[in-house]
Amino acid sequence: MNSTVHPIPAAAERFFANHSALPTMPEVASRLLKSFDDPNINMAKLAELIGKDATLSAKVLRLANSARYSPSHNIGTLHDAANALGMDLLRNLSMAAAISGAFPAVMGLDRKVFWRHAVSTAAYARLLAKLLRLDADEVYLAGLMLRTGELLMAMTEGQQVADVETHAQEPGSRYSLEQTRFGCTHADVTASLAAHWRFPKEMVQAFTDANDPMSVRPFSLMAAVLHLAEVLADADAVKTDRVGALKAAVPELIEHLHLDLDDLSKRLADAGDVGQDVDLLLS
Repeated sequence: MNSTVHPIPAAAERFFANHSALPTMPEVASRLLKSFDDPNINMAKLAELIGKDATLSAKVLRLANSARYSPSHNIGTLHDAANALGMDLLRNLSMAAAISGAFPAVMGLDRKVFWRHAVSTAAYARLLAKLLRLDADEVYLAGLMLRTGELLMAMTEGQQVADVETHAQEPGSRYSLEQTRFGCTHADVTASLAAHWRFPKEMVQAFTDANDPMSVRPFSLMAAVLHLAEVLADADAVKTDRVGALKAAVPELIEHLHLDLDDLSKRLADAGDVGQDVDLLLS
């Protein structure tokens, strides 16, 4: 077994040749990212920060008023949203709206399908993080970002990405299909993008390690959670049993983490349709 940390593969860098076409991290998203380590952040400051971007504010208010969060009354301001949702959920929704808005529609990927999968991966990553005692909000962001590298791949090699998606019907299979086709995976390209965007080093490394968490030492719990979350989102996409998909795709990882699959199955059922608000996110 490999005992070294995996670097970002050189093959991933070719998708960054045209720097003018690369998305830039939204200013508000950058500030939200920094707020993770700010002990002085509170709901009022968070609402004020989000309020600096009118488009983002409108999206967040639409999300806050959606049926998923069952508001007892109409939420008309970001301060209302902060009080109704809590700081963590408000920040997560804002990050999702900001990050999804930073990327254009690209050939080879259906935008709505893609972001539904990304939001689902983020939600499942957060659920698993709570179960495994990781920072749930940081992992939510990592889950949201995990497949964004695929958007960069599609900007230059859209037909090949579309072909991979056609064949990636088995949950968890996208990694090996991409590795064969491109010499790297979407997670590798995301790691490079995250490094460009100055994300925390631990998160950048987790993206690279997410390809095959069991092969990397030191073992990254965040990488493992990301891989598991993507398998769950894949299972949603092809409408198959989520826990069954995990058993088929990553049995060694399940055993290594001592996951209680009965408990996980209950938590998944309680979570409901985690990707249902994608239309509001993209509108």
